[in-house]
Amino acid sequence: MSGLTPTSDSTPFFSDDSEAEGPEEHGRATGEGTEEESASGVSRVRGLLTVSILCYINLLNYMDRFTVAGTIRHVESHDSQSLLLHQSYMFLAPLFGYLGDRYNRKYIMSVGITFWSLVTLASSYTPKEHFWALLLTRGLVGVGEASYSTIAPTIIADLYVKETRTNMLTFFYFAIPVGSGLGYIVGSQVSNAASDWHWALRVTPGLGLIAVFLLLFVVKEPRRGAIEARPENHLRQTSWLTDLQALSKNCSFVLSTFGFTAVAFVTGSLALWAPTFLFRAAVFTGEKTPCAKGQCASIDSLIFGVITCVTGVLGVVSGVQVSRRLRSKTPRADPLVCAAGLLLSAPFLYLAIVFAEASTIATYVFIFLGETFLSMNWAIVADILLYVVVPTRRSTAEALQIVISHLLGDAGSPYLIGVISDSLRKNDSFLWQFRSLQLSLLLCSFVSVVGGAFFLATALFIERDRDRAENYVPTDDEPIVVPKSGRSTRVPVSSVLI
Repeated sequence: MSGLTPTSDSTPFFSDDSEAEGPEEHGRATGEGTEEESASGVSRVRGLLTVSILCYINLLNYMDRFTVAGTIRHVESHDSQSLLLHQSYMFLAPLFGYLGDRYNRKYIMSVGITFWSLVTLASSYTPKEHFWALLLTRGLVGVGEASYSTIAPTIIADLYVKETRTNMLTFFYFAIPVGSGLGYIVGSQVSNAASDWHWALRVTPGLGLIAVFLLLFVVKEPRRGAIEARPENHLRQTSWLTDLQALSKNCSFVLSTFGFTAVAFVTGSLALWAPTFLFRAAVFTGEKTPCAKGQCASIDSLIFGVITCVTGVLGVVSGVQVSRRLRSKTPRADPLVCAAGLLLSAPFLYLAIVFAEASTIATYVFIFLGETFLSMNWAIVADILLYVVVPTRRSTAEALQIVISHLLGDAGSPYLIGVISDSLRKNDSFLWQFRSLQLSLLLCSFVSVVGGAFFLATALFIERDRDRAENYVPTDDEPIVVPKSGRSTRVPVSSVLI
């Protein structure tokens, strides 16, 4: 198939061909290169650089997204309206998932990130009185995020396998909590220093354009699925509808996606409301004075940002290490660790919310523990998706997971928390500003328990679905897609068999 045909670095944008050298040519060029290097067509050094660049971009992605959360008190004051600033990139994920399974991935990401950087810069010039303009520009930022989030993990999957892949995914997903924490810190501190929240949105665009340069001139497109030593006929591209049907029957993928949706729900709720909740608690207890200029909660955003960075790193590392140790005892280790992370986070988040009016220090301690357990899921969930889904469907699977987890998770959870808070608030007193938000945030603990149940259910199917993916053989009645001149055409299997 064309997806396995050796090509040069001049691969056009609308091509599913890899930039990698052919296996024979690469083997001669590297002499005693390893089998993995020959199969992927990317050298060991280039592979490490690629993962580092993808991690850098992922960090920028989450840093940009949570910069708004760090400045939210300066932008909009109504609980139920603040969510509208949340990124809407999930709606474009299926499109980029389709493209990512069929065309050159680094060019798709480069175009998307360029657009993302320019729109982010444009959003920093929207006046506060024109809230609709900020909504529009922040929504358009989703074009770049969708082009990257659905594709980047699949490139790592085509560079590494087994334990090495898990290690690289761990490194890659460090960027989520670290980038999120930096977003809080940059958002709150830059807006505070400049006395203008617009400046916080002008930090990431320049860094994004540097990322595009690195993508174009350093990253090399690996060959899809080749590193997993699959026969060529196992890698033929099927139609998008066939891919969707296959994924819908993959119980491990579906159940782990709903489990991850719970992670996204809780993460999104805390991301937007935790600093505001902590500030309102301090005002209610008399530790702080009411906010007059809109800059009062910057210290809470700073502290929460630091907590997010530290707990994210601890959670990702501990989750991977625990899972790795348990794999020698049970093949169901990954979903069981994910379930444990969510179930353990629930009581600590509950205690953090309840103790807010009694002790600020206790609240921060419980948030620290709750977020650490919650972060155990990030790298493991990505690993589960990659080994229960065949290579030619991974971008589509990433896109579906993004749509579901964000649509039902962090895209809606902050709004739901805000609506519940507004409905419970009897008046605008400091008591009810705090109490209504406190009661609405208790929903996070319940969702964590539900998410843990989904991961426990995933453990029932994980062995079967992983075996099916590793030994996948397409049936003769599956329509295949033959790319020709940049267009995909469905043809009968018999017409391409030799």
